[in-house]
Amino acid sequence: MLLTITKLFARLPLPLLQALGWIVGWLVWWGSPRHRRVLRTNLRLSAIAKNSRDYNRLLHSSIPAHGIAALEFLPHWMRPLHSLTALVREKRGWEHVEAALTSGRPIIFMSPHLGALEMTGVCVAGLIPRKLAPLYRPPKQPYLEPLMIYSRSRGGAEPAPANAAGVRVLLKTLKQGGVAYLLPDQVPGGGEGVWAPFFGQPAYTMILLAKMARASNAIILPCYTERLGIGRGYRFHVQPFVGELTGEPEHDATVMNQNLEDLIRQIPEQYFWSYSRFKHPAGAPLPPAYPSEAA
Repeated sequence: MLLTITKLFARLPLPLLQALGWIVGWLVWWGSPRHRRVLRTNLRLSAIAKNSRDYNRLLHSSIPAHGIAALEFLPHWMRPLHSLTALVREKRGWEHVEAALTSGRPIIFMSPHLGALEMTGVCVAGLIPRKLAPLYRPPKQPYLEPLMIYSRSRGGAEPAPANAAGVRVLLKTLKQGGVAYLLPDQVPGGGEGVWAPFFGQPAYTMILLAKMARASNAIILPCYTERLGIGRGYRFHVQPFVGELTGEPEHDATVMNQNLEDLIRQIPEQYFWSYSRFKHPAGAPLPPAYPSEAA
């Protein structure tokens, strides 16, 4: 029943959903003190804004972007892949994808919570001619998981939950020359990550991606999907991973976060600043103090 209802809503014109999302973004902003606090705090902690004027510009652009992202996920989850990839107006850095495919090595696409998040998964599933295993974290609302699995199974993909069974699916897919898709700016559980700087702040960071890349000799491709405006479609960005993974957890997590930061700086107004990226998960050690904090 829920799947049927969601499919019906997903048929609404995308520009209408995005326009409604713009309104929802502002309603949530004014209605949720916690949302306002986290968004403001994370944006200030990032020091991405050059001055107060730039900060206010980014803040006022980010507020409706959150709402748009919340509603456009309906068609991104439910519509056929070919109808969604048709909305991609440009693929920047596609030569890096072609080179990776030519190499024959497995590929790990990594993206922060940036832009049209679900469209990034659509692009990887609909444009890459290899078997895909997207990693997903089961939602807190159990009734949403069937929708998430339905979405991530399109195109013959095998969704991998963020647990031991899911990790086995990812490794199997990669070792068979397939493709994995992860969002490594999610806060892992205690004992599943290390502290590493993210915009100069200590952020508990997953080590899974680096481990899988080294174990499978995979090529890592940072990516994201830029929302071009209400009803104007999307632009898919891909770029090479910068830095070397050594197997030392703190070093690898730092390099990975640097790559994520580079993506976010390109369109910071479309990042999910309301996500509690700097929280201290239960079971994790105390965070270190970086020079930027002590100054």
